[in-house]
Amino acid sequence: MTNVYGVQPAYMQRAVFVAILSFMFFLAMMFAFYLRQHFGYFLLSTAFLLVYLVTMFSWVMQRGNAVKIFENGIEYRKFSCLWSEIESVDRIGSNPHGLTITSHPAKKVDIPSSIKGIDEIEFILRDRMYSRER
Repeated sequence: MTNVYGVQPAYMQRAVFVAILSFMFFLAMMFAFYLRQHFGYFLLSTAFLLVYLVTMFSWVMQRGNAVKIFENGIEYRKFSCLWSEIESVDRIGSNPHGLTITSHPAKKVDIPSSIKGIDEIEFILRDRMYSRER
């Protein structure tokens, strides 16, 4: 059994929308700078280009976020542990909409709410913890 939960499509769509809009404004300000030769338009176009680049960088980095649930454990980014190592699964504290997983060798990871199927992940984790206790 291997389940992979990636980023919710709504978050990806927002990033694409911001990237397209900022690139369009970049082009518009460059065109205005070409026509009017006013330095303010160049500064605006530079700002829109920076917004575009930061959005594209974060979009590429966000695509790699995925929770992988295996038969023997869970993996998220650099965090991985076996089912027997999980001590607690919480939705309180610094991450009220996501999950906070604490494992036995004092490792802790916050899974953000932007991950698709966060409720299903919580159900699987709690089910595994409950079945381990029996």
